[in-house]
Amino acid sequence: MKIEKIRALFPITKDTIYLNNASQSPLNTLVNERLNIYFKKETNFIGKKGFDRNTIRVPLSKLLGGSPEEYALTTSTGVGIGLIAQGINFKKGDNIILPEREHWNNSFPWLQLEEKGVEIRFIKLNADNSFNAEAIEKLIDNNTRVVAVAAVRYNSGFRPNLAVISKIAHKKNALFVVDAAQGAGMIPIDVEKDGIDIMAGCGFKWLLGLDGTGYLYVSKRVVKMINPVLPGMFSAEREDDKLTFYKDSRKFETGTMAYSLFDAWSAGLELLLDIGIENIYKKALENTDLIIKGLLEKGHFIISPIKNRRDRTAIIHFKTSTFETTRALFEKLKKNKVLVTLQGENIRVSPNFFTSEEEIKTFLSILY
Repeated sequence: MKIEKIRALFPITKDTIYLNNASQSPLNTLVNERLNIYFKKETNFIGKKGFDRNTIRVPLSKLLGGSPEEYALTTSTGVGIGLIAQGINFKKGDNIILPEREHWNNSFPWLQLEEKGVEIRFIKLNADNSFNAEAIEKLIDNNTRVVAVAAVRYNSGFRPNLAVISKIAHKKNALFVVDAAQGAGMIPIDVEKDGIDIMAGCGFKWLLGLDGTGYLYVSKRVVKMINPVLPGMFSAEREDDKLTFYKDSRKFETGTMAYSLFDAWSAGLELLLDIGIENIYKKALENTDLIIKGLLEKGHFIISPIKNRRDRTAIIHFKTSTFETTRALFEKLKKNKVLVTLQGENIRVSPNFFTSEEEIKTFLSILY
């Protein structure tokens, strides 16, 4: 699919340079059309059928690996990780390993377990906001129950080597949990090849969906180890006065969701499959090649790790010499209809596959 055709699917590109995909993806015409079709059906129930959850499970498995029955539908990344944190039978003396300054969806559910006597061990970050897999080996022991990391860190764009980390976790029989909110749809992920036991994510970022959509992957290998904590009509066999949970990840589903949003999301997933994640990731690196080169030429401070290309993604953080000038630059960009994020003391830039080289050059031309 040519870039012109792709850009036509994203109306925001007509008058805005959208470099804010790590916050959320702009609504594309395919998802919008599917949403409107759903709403139209809601005005006339003749011939209406119930929502088939495999409409989402199947494309997710094609994009991220595993089988459709290993995916449960949720409303957010935090809900998915929270279900797992509460569903594991932790005991006093157990420990969990996660990097410093993880996103709250991958820290708060684990931190709450300190009330049960579970120890949280933090992986120290390097000066460039990356971390080494070797640091996990120094922390892990026979009492480690979970190693939890983000596939891509929201506050630096760092991409850890999931396959290496999974091997470290599995040597100690620990579960490997991945927060894929900033990775799925932007970088290649294969839950089986990467050795991921559990993965939670959302639809409204790189997976081209809307707020209120998400998923929870739990591999067949470990699904028996985790208890459902919010059983509902979709988590068990339909039997009166008896609870028989499904034996796959469906047991983590509960009740009715916003089916209109999930049905529309399927169009975004189909678009990603059509373009191909490898092509999307290639474009991400090409985009950030240009951004990094331009930022360095202008003397700005790049916060994201850029030394090793494999560690990079479509997310780049940078700042100027002072927070005041950084904030002023953010306002200047917004005034010129260039949308980025001011996150802490940094500006976060996150282009996507529909971003053109001309747009990146315009962005760079506005910088001091």
